[in-house]
Amino acid sequence: MRSLPRARDLARLVRAPAALSVPGDVLAGAAAARLPLRPELLGMVASSVCLYWAGMALNDYADRDLDAVERPERPIPSGAVTPAEARAVAGALTAAGLGLAALA
Repeated sequence: MRSLPRARDLARLVRAPAALSVPGDVLAGAAAARLPLRPELLGMVASSVCLYWAGMALNDYADRDLDAVERPERPIPSGAVTPAEARAVAGALTAAGLGLAALA
């Protein structure tokens, strides 16, 4: 029986550190629209991060055959994350992102 992917493998799948660039987009948009800093903006930031990570997981799923040749160290070709797990992560993060946006 295969064990579930570790948190480190999932962080690599979604390229977790790259999400540090996401809050700036939301905050810059709010500033350009002259919106006051409100708690709802945190929800929008969290939503954007979830959607960004979902896109990264889905991209790795879509590129898994190419990555197997060109980037075998990536989570899916290396076997750290299965294609089905990557799809599930992408779906869960998309749902979370949409839910957070609705709440915000």
